[in-house]
Amino acid sequence: MFLEILVEGSTDVPTIREVLLRHFRIHPHKGKGKLPQKPSAHPKRRGLLDQLPAKLRAYSHLPSGYCVVVLVDADNDDCKELKQSLVELYQTLGKYKRPVCVLFRIAVEETESWFLADKNAIRAAFPHANLNRLPKKKSPDSIVGAWEKLAEVLGKNPTECDGKDKFEWAAAISPHLDLEQPKSPSLKAFVEGVARLLAQKDSEETGKMR
Repeated sequence: MFLEILVEGSTDVPTIREVLLRHFRIHPHKGKGKLPQKPSAHPKRRGLLDQLPAKLRAYSHLPSGYCVVVLVDADNDDCKELKQSLVELYQTLGKYKRPVCVLFRIAVEETESWFLADKNAIRAAFPHANLNRLPKKKSPDSIVGAWEKLAEVLGKNPTECDGKDKFEWAAAISPHLDLEQPKSPSLKAFVEGVARLLAQKDSEETGKMR
């Protein structure tokens, strides 16, 4: 199984690399974007969702044993509605204008939520992090403004941080994430989804959309 991974931006790459190890090509985009009203139109913007219909059509030639994985942040979207919109987009492309195998996964709220859920990973990467500033939430994926919260835990002012900082945090924390028992439900769903794909040997089973 070989995977083509579509993510929102370069800051997602270190984390996904830790999950997928060597079975991947990761394609960062210019942010999340929006699903186009006309999927057949040529995309004018470079966000992941802007480009998604065109990318899926381009991957329609992929042979058996390949799968496209699409990871997108929920942000302010309802994760179930976002997932449904992605599935509907896939279905509208038609049988011969889409890849045979696609896995859609939502990071709730952002990939930084995966870090906030794993205190040990943050502590291992940044021993002086103030973990007392972590929000007290029943579900780690329910934290709003995850990357801003992570900045505060690391003693940074969010207004003074940019994509370079987020990439550095991801590169430092990702190797320490517990991928055997992920604390974030959305990270667990992503890990388990990819694990199922990598374990597939039956080409007919590979052809099912997840």
